[in-house]
Amino acid sequence: MRILHRIQQTVREQNYLFSLRKMKHGDFCEYCEGEVEHRSIRARFSFKGHTIYVDNVPAWVCTKCGEQYFGAPVYKRLEEIAKHRERIMKTVCFPLADYNMLVS
Repeated sequence: MRILHRIQQTVREQNYLFSLRKMKHGDFCEYCEGEVEHRSIRARFSFKGHTIYVDNVPAWVCTKCGEQYFGAPVYKRLEEIAKHRERIMKTVCFPLADYNMLVS
């Protein structure tokens, strides 16, 4: 159980939560107790200092706070995609602001 806790803590530090148990409709979010539903999402995934976005990722998403849960096989697949990020052909551009920028 300690190993599982350590794995989940590492994943949480990367802003992801994966579940080793199979989630189902009617399950609740670990953060806000909102209900989770299965969706296909655009996932932001960080791996070894690089961030990629992956479309059509199966995930359980809290309907209240938006927390995303990935099954272990999905998380593993995201890692594999990130390891081969040089093969990604499509890029997405967006404005990036610094939190400390002047806004007045």
